[in-house]
Amino acid sequence: MNVLVIGASRGIGLEFVRQFLVEGAQVRATARDEAGLERLREIGATALTLDVTDAASAAGLAAQITGAKFDVAIVNAGAGGPRSGGLDAPPEADFDQVMHTNVLGPMRVIPQIAAALAPGGTIAVLSSMMGSIGSRTGAGMSLYRASKAALNSVLKDASLVLGDKAVCVALHPGWVRTDMGGSGADIDVATSVAGMKKVLAGLRAKDSGSFVNYDGSAIPW
Repeated sequence: MNVLVIGASRGIGLEFVRQFLVEGAQVRATARDEAGLERLREIGATALTLDVTDAASAAGLAAQITGAKFDVAIVNAGAGGPRSGGLDAPPEADFDQVMHTNVLGPMRVIPQIAAALAPGGTIAVLSSMMGSIGSRTGAGMSLYRASKAALNSVLKDASLVLGDKAVCVALHPGWVRTDMGGSGADIDVATSVAGMKKVLAGLRAKDSGSFVNYDGSAIPW
């Protein structure tokens, strides 16, 4: 299996790399800085430099993956932003960071990934149940919620444009004990990633354009 993980220097992205490598996959993975790149090299991945918030860096991804024929590509790079919500407008700098990372970044790299997929390959974006409008009952972290709802829209568009050339899915990793999720979250990183990998392995063409929890259950848009 040939795998690409975008945003893999730590947390969920790094665990995806670890678990795929254990299974014998060939893994290319990205990080923004040398420390992250070195962590990837140490565990056996091919490390690629990429900052999805930088236009020039993002545009250079294609040259690093041309002809790769990925079976699975995961867009994991993300930012949490401020915890305020409701009707409070976020500071402009926070808005730019979160939206550039969670929305513009995937919009920049997904077309390049699509060109490097194996026939019928899978593109997954790491979304969040917090981006669901249909199941929403709270308004905390409204900037993060808005960014993930927008990311879901980007994923849905990709599924429609790519048609039967790829399976496109948005994944909710669960509430995970990471730097972003905090120490009081429900599950550890290994459990989350193992669940999402099981979901990815079971996807079929009819599942393209769906929003799925790490346990395989469907999430309302």
